[in-house]
Amino acid sequence: MTVRELDGGEVRSEDWYGEDLGAAVFRGVTFIDVDLSECTTAGALFQECVFASCRLNSSTHRASAFIACEFRRTSLFDVTLDGCKLDGSVLTECALRALTVRGGRWRGVTARGAKLAGIDLADVDLGESDLSMADLSRANLRGARLSGATVRGTNLTGADLRGATLDGVDLTAATLRDTRLDLAGAVWLAELSGAVVDPG
Repeated sequence: MTVRELDGGEVRSEDWYGEDLGAAVFRGVTFIDVDLSECTTAGALFQECVFASCRLNSSTHRASAFIACEFRRTSLFDVTLDGCKLDGSVLTECALRALTVRGGRWRGVTARGAKLAGIDLADVDLGESDLSMADLSRANLRGARLSGATVRGTNLTGADLRGATLDGVDLTAATLRDTRLDLAGAVWLAELSGAVVDPG
């Protein structure tokens, strides 16, 4: 039977395909080569867990939290994250295609070099996140909270940043070809580039 509460320890090479984990609680657990494809959670907590070479393909998570977790070479293909928290989590060499995100909070997330082209992150809180070298081309970031995020070398070609909160974000360090900005964003970019914006 699938465990639904665990503090510490390791789960290795288990088949949890299609399991309903509900409001499971895992703290400090290392998951290695675990198949979590098509599993579901609702209000679950994964705190300081490690997912190494796992498969979460087509899984659905609602109001669940992955706090300070590390995802290493893990497949998140077609995963749905609905109102989830990923605060302080790290994504390294993960498959992120067809990821569906509806709201939620990703504060302090590290997704350096992540392939997130075309992703919809509208209204997601990405404050203080590290998106360096990530591919966010054509991404929908409308209304996202990006305050203090690092975008050094980030590809924002064709991305929509209208309504996004950009305080402390050095947009000049990113690739901005055909990037959509609202007036506030355009003024912020101009000031970063050394221009003096004078409405008079």
